[in-house]
Amino acid sequence: MYHIISIRDFERKDLDYLLDRAEEFETGRYPPGLLEGKLVALLFFEPSTRTRMSFAAALARLGGQSISLDSVEASSIVKGETLADTIRVVSGYVDAIVLRHPREGAARLATEFASVPVINAGDGAGQHPSQTLLDLYTIRKSMPLDGINVGLLGDLRYGRTAHSLALALSLYGVTLHTIAPGGLEMPVNITLKLRERGVEVVEHASVEEVIRELDVLYVTRIQRERFPDTASYYNVASSYRITTQLLEGVRDNLMILHPLPRAGEIDPAVDRTPYARYFEQARNGVPVRMALLHEVMR
Repeated sequence: MYHIISIRDFERKDLDYLLDRAEEFETGRYPPGLLEGKLVALLFFEPSTRTRMSFAAALARLGGQSISLDSVEASSIVKGETLADTIRVVSGYVDAIVLRHPREGAARLATEFASVPVINAGDGAGQHPSQTLLDLYTIRKSMPLDGINVGLLGDLRYGRTAHSLALALSLYGVTLHTIAPGGLEMPVNITLKLRERGVEVVEHASVEEVIRELDVLYVTRIQRERFPDTASYYNVASSYRITTQLLEGVRDNLMILHPLPRAGEIDPAVDRTPYARYFEQARNGVPVRMALLHEVMR
């Protein structure tokens, strides 16, 4: 079986292949009904709008259908059922499982008990490979991925989207600039891995000191749900904000990306600038997830 769990499992040729397939799906170069008769379980134990709906939309566009589990409270987990047993049972109903879970490593665990392919739709502060692929796809539509300057801003400690993207970009020879509030810096194990791969990782105290050097600025929110207590969250909340004034003098080709939802870290006035690409980024989730679903079930 072909599971999609972590960007660490991919080589550059694998990523390029999936991005090429996503382009084919976006431009309509595919026969109808590719996944007709296929059924996918969307098991989302954390809230989601874009990931869940784009997977459902991608499957529908390929002629397949989905069934869903919306929360822990709506499942037998509240009765004490283990994730392993849930996966065993659901595997008997469907052709693939898309899993989002608050515990890091849950998707990898699921593959040990699943009899169908598993796609990781986010596991705690771990990985989010489908988001990373749509991030790469969005960038590649505007510029080559090789050798660009990318800034990662925000919660880099708990931000699974930033973790996955940094590891993926390391395969393209980029320079990474990290900007995070105190205590939310990129985990040491990821930074070490990036440098082992030859990536230059430059840490900055503020976005102001680097924004004019960037081709891509990837903004993430401070994730309240990952903090152990409210006080810790409010100590760093609202510590950065992208405004139109901040964008004066930036490169003409600068792209501002955000995995969404945002929580005040990007001024809505930025939406009207040519740099704002996060809504296009969200739309790209459909062709990218079409490629992933077709790949694991073809």
